[in-house]
Order: sequence, then C-alpha cells, then structure tokens
Amino acid sequence: MMLQPAVLALLSASLLVSLMTVGAGWLGLQILRHWDPRSGSERQLLLERRTYLVSTLLRFCFLLQALSLFYFIYTADSLHSRFAGAMCAVGTLNVDPYGYPVLLVKIVTFLLAGVWLIINHTDNLAYDYPLIRPKYLLLLVIAPLVVVEAGLQLAYFAGLRTDVVASCCGNLFSAAASSLPGEMAALPGRPLMAALAVAVLLTVASGIVFYRCRRWGLVFSLASVATFPLAILALISVLCLYFYQLPTHHCPFCLLQREYGYIGYLLYLALGTGAVAGAGTGSLLPAARLPSLRAIVPRQQRRLVVVTIIAYLLFIALVLGRMALTDFHMDHW
Repeated sequence: MMLQPAVLALLSASLLVSLMTVGAGWLGLQILRHWDPRSGSERQLLLERRTYLVSTLLRFCFLLQALSLFYFIYTADSLHSRFAGAMCAVGTLNVDPYGYPVLLVKIVTFLLAGVWLIINHTDNLAYDYPLIRPKYLLLLVIAPLVVVEAGLQLAYFAGLRTDVVASCCGNLFSAAASSLPGEMAALPGRPLMAALAVAVLLTVASGIVFYRCRRWGLVFSLASVATFPLAILALISVLCLYFYQLPTHHCPFCLLQREYGYIGYLLYLALGTGAVAGAGTGSLLPAARLPSLRAIVPRQQRRLVVVTIIAYLLFIALVLGRMALTDFHMDHW
C-alpha cells in the first residue's frame, strides 16, 4: 500500500511541510527572543531577510497542507475497493486505528494554517511587520501538529492490510450503532437544524453589521466558527438523507463519490472556507488598533466577511436546493 502513487505523494508532502514548519518554528523562536524593528543590528537585518524567505515558503507549504486534506480523503475513498466490506472512505479509515486521528488532525491543521495565511498576508501589507510575533506564536502551535499528523499518516498507511475485513459505512453511521458516528447519526434533527439556522443567520446578520458599522466583529467570528461543526453534524444527522434518498444512510463520505456528483467536495470546501475566513476575521480584531494596520485591517476584514457569508450561503443553497428538488421527504427527524 505504501507504494501507491497517491500514498507516496501524501507522505512526501507531509514530510516537506513538516521539515519546513519545524525549521520555520526554530526561526520563530529566534524572532520571539530577538526581534526589534527599531534596531539596525546585523542580527535584526538577518532576521528580517530570513522571515521574508520563510514566509514565502510557508505560504506554499500551508496551501499544500490544505490541499492534502482533500487529497487524503480522496485517496482513502479510492482505496476502499481493496478492502472487503468497505464501501467508501469510512471503511478504509476504519481498517487501521490511525485513520480517523489522521483525518481529525488534518482538519485542525487545515483551519489553523488558513488563519496563519490570513495573518501573514495582512502582516506583509504593513511596512513594519507588526504581526510577526503573533503569527510565529501561532506557527509554534501548528508545527508540532503538522509533525504529529505526518507521523500518524505514516503509521496509518504502513499499517493498512488488505486481508482485514472493513466495516461498512452503513454499520458505523447508523442511529442504532453504539459508537461516536452512530451517536452523531442519531442526533435529533429538528433541534440540530434549528441550531444551524440560528448560527447561519447570526453569521450573516453580524457580518453585515460588522461590514457596515465595524461592530459585532467578535460575534461574527464566533458564529462563523460555530457554524462549521453544526453544519457537519446536521449533514450527518439529516441532510445526507436527502442526497442519498434513503432514511438510514447517514455517511458523510459517500457524498464524495461519483454517484452523487462529487457534491461532498463542494460542500466541505464551502464549510472549510467559511470557517477559515470567519476565524481569520476574528484573529485580526486586535490588529485594527495598530497604527500601521488601521487602514489595512478593515479592508481585509470586509473581504473575509464577504467570503464567509458567500461560502456558508453556498452550502445552505446546495442543501436546500437538494431538499426542494428531490422526491424524498422525511416526515419525522
């Protein structure tokens, strides 16, 4: 399994990103200790040159990290035919105990890397790099997670055995199953959908207020971040059923397959984009008070607000459109 081209690509990418983030983390420690923009010393000039180079390389690495999340899911889904009993990525990930931990860590690093890219881009627009300490503090959080992810991913692919009978997604994501996926599938639909509707409406309303009046920024950021897990849970508990037109099929991974037009990739991309842009808006709130960013941050935040609202409204439009156009209906959630 380790010699599959997709697996080798994922392992190579994780190794590259790990090496780069660890090296950048070391530079971050030096910056946190010695950075002084008022100094004209040789050490300060060297740090400025290095941080410019490292920031450029990290932009590439974190974009690669974001893409690796979707490619990992695609690879897991494409490998399911090699395992007896597996019908989608659920079976492949469940073959080895490291499968789902890898996915969870990848989601966390995807979100954090996205926020780092937003902070870094804003910092580079100012003449004095006022956010260099916060962004390298965040990098010191991301770096160990990326290394852990690389190790878990290596252990996962190394441990895959084709002689193991995998679990079907219908068994794991079943309301009757006594497992975490089963508990998510069994969540009551009406309260969950009501919570999602409130979160989306609050995100849109607070986003409009923040865009126009520069108020409710923290409310907008928190609401947009909360929308992400609520949407995932609603998708598993209720919304998947309308795409599959089956009352018992709660699997969130089958949506990634050709039979359903690969709609899952668009749904999850919209949710991930909304969460990152919303969290990025909140991360820039303290920076708006810095002299060199007073004119820059509001412009960046307005763009992020628009991206967040469009992303979440796209998700809602896709699911409501499916619910309206299908002949399948659930009388009771």
